[in-house]
Amino acid sequence: MVSLRTEHGRTGPGDGTGGEDRTSRARRLRSDGTGGPGRKAADGADAAFARPRPRPLRWVAAAAGLVLLAMALNALITNDAFRWDVVAKYLSAETVLAGLGTTLWLTAIAFTGGFVLGTALAVMRLSRNPILVTLSFGYTWLFRSVPMLVQLLFWYNISLLYPELSLGIPFGPAFTEFSTERMISGLTAAVIGLVLHEAGQLAEIVRAGILSVGRDQTEAAEALGLGGWRTFRRIVLPQAMPAILPPAGSQIIGLLKGTSIVSVIAVQDLLYATQLIYNRNYLVIPLLLVATLWYLLLTTLLSVVQHFVERRYATGDRG
Repeated sequence: MVSLRTEHGRTGPGDGTGGEDRTSRARRLRSDGTGGPGRKAADGADAAFARPRPRPLRWVAAAAGLVLLAMALNALITNDAFRWDVVAKYLSAETVLAGLGTTLWLTAIAFTGGFVLGTALAVMRLSRNPILVTLSFGYTWLFRSVPMLVQLLFWYNISLLYPELSLGIPFGPAFTEFSTERMISGLTAAVIGLVLHEAGQLAEIVRAGILSVGRDQTEAAEALGLGGWRTFRRIVLPQAMPAILPPAGSQIIGLLKGTSIVSVIAVQDLLYATQLIYNRNYLVIPLLLVATLWYLLLTTLLSVVQHFVERRYATGDRG
């Protein structure tokens, strides 16, 4: 017999369900304990007596980690070659503290200058002017592609290309000239290289943060009569900061450690200061530990500051 479908989803006697429609079948399933509240209550009772599955591999991995940690601590404490007495002696030495100050100064200058220049590059990249977009793209492409060490060596030896620098009318007469070798010292080359390199990195971070702000925010500001600069400063940038801060915080921590590369051009930062000392007394490992401990302390402090700043912006964003 051929079954015929009715208008309410019922089927005829030939469907094998005795004319039972979908609603009746669902009620029957709930009543016999295969679904509905009865099944949920049973699941809840089972969950009350459930026990987590034992995971022995996790405990084995944790035990192995503790053993390795204990071995490392034992090696640090019992190995006399570390010379912890020498580490304690030079940790606050005048030369080391002077190098520490140079490291902090370079980090602050490079990040501040890089952030300002990077923000300008990000705005140029997002503009409707094709020339500005091309210039911004070319800058970020160049300075993100060339390694930091190569950039520092280039700026340190720029006098080989241009022995003299001049101020005057472009493509016209020069008013005054300067010796490039005297102007571009190791410290100056370090500042130029670090700022330009950081600007290329931070430009992409700021651009990503700006893109995270909805277009409707800018349109609403324009409808209220706010200019482009006021819209960016008061509307777009504050809302972009929660997206900018995490990668920017990681960038400044990386920059702090990356300043150690300026030692190759004889800038007396923290690493170079310890190198000067161990070149005299040949206590290489203890002096490297001095630099390591200072870097650990500084990066830890920056990580804590980053955490609280991010939490403050996140709280303000939720509010």
